[in-house]
Amino acid sequence: MPRLLPPLTRAVTYTRWLHMLVGAIVPFAGAMVYPGLIDPSPYDWLLIAVLPVPLVLAVAMVPAARRAEGLQARLMLFPGPHAGVGTGEDPGVSALPSASWTDRARTGAWMVLRMETGLAVALVTGALMSLTLSLVGAAAGEPGLTDRPLHVSTARWVYALLTPVAVLVLLTVVAGAGALTARAARRLLGPSVKERLAELEQRTERLLERNHIARELHDSLGHALTVAVVQAGAARAAADPEFTDRALEAIEETGRAALEDLERVLLVLREEGRPAGTRPGLGEAGRLLESARSSGARVDAEVTGPLEPLPGPVSREAYRMLQEALTNVLRHAGAVEVRVRIAVEEERLRLDVRNPLPAAAVPAGRGAGSGLRGIRERAALLGGEARARQDGGEWLLHVDLPLR
Repeated sequence: MPRLLPPLTRAVTYTRWLHMLVGAIVPFAGAMVYPGLIDPSPYDWLLIAVLPVPLVLAVAMVPAARRAEGLQARLMLFPGPHAGVGTGEDPGVSALPSASWTDRARTGAWMVLRMETGLAVALVTGALMSLTLSLVGAAAGEPGLTDRPLHVSTARWVYALLTPVAVLVLLTVVAGAGALTARAARRLLGPSVKERLAELEQRTERLLERNHIARELHDSLGHALTVAVVQAGAARAAADPEFTDRALEAIEETGRAALEDLERVLLVLREEGRPAGTRPGLGEAGRLLESARSSGARVDAEVTGPLEPLPGPVSREAYRMLQEALTNVLRHAGAVEVRVRIAVEEERLRLDVRNPLPAAAVPAGRGAGSGLRGIRERAALLGGEARARQDGGEWLLHVDLPLR
């Protein structure tokens, strides 16, 4: 008995009841046309249950029918805010239109099952409610309260005791039928294999986006902090007010750009699906070069070919690669001479960054921590490659990206 009571106190039990009764509207509406609802025989009830099936199956062939049934099932068959339960659990019911004949067949099976279950629950509800009213009337001394009065010479208190039993039986039947209907909805309206694959792809895209955001923050903030540290150290060593002013100006400009990048990334995190503004492209590489020069590095840049026609993804990722390359130079080699070569060819974009090796040279192939690994990952995602190695007495980063 204690296990029976909780379902009867849950709001979802009664939304399921309503959902099943709504499914009985179609057969009852058809019965008003034929064979009628005036003293129907068992054969008439069979016709009432069977005649609307072709119409229901025809409606199920419409792709939007699956979406409508899925939304109703989500709202009325499963716990949620409407049932006083703030659960975020996925009910396992799709709310997308039918995308295949398999989806249409499953929707048709569900709609027929819902209609027949609704008809059965409506008949049981009517019979038990009529019995309950009869028991109430007999307990009150009015056995003719319904069209099927009780003609049993029994004390009124017996009818009074039987009344809640009839109500309890009705609620138990409704709770059980509702639970079975919800289980059937998961089986027949659940996501198809195609939808599960699409959901898996979306989840993978979200994970990749998180990694992408982490790389964006690493590249942008790492560059800004590296420039600030180098500038501050150089200003303190120089002890020159004019140089200190220039260093502070460079720190301010770099910090402002980093804050803009941070705000853009945070906007993506706060409001999913909303564009967060334009990311910098390779056409804005001059800002990076000036930032490196203001840190004391002697940057020699050469650009061949137009940067404006570059595809957006290539331009943006190349900007980040150059930013990380200059950050690595300042971090590991300091204010040294840097040669940057950007070549836009017919089908390739080539980027070379050279600098003298620091006193403690980075071993070939080891890279510069997560920064170089991020450059390689960006290049690989675009179908290109990035290589870093010692070239004589210099450290060379070479990036090769396809434009088509």
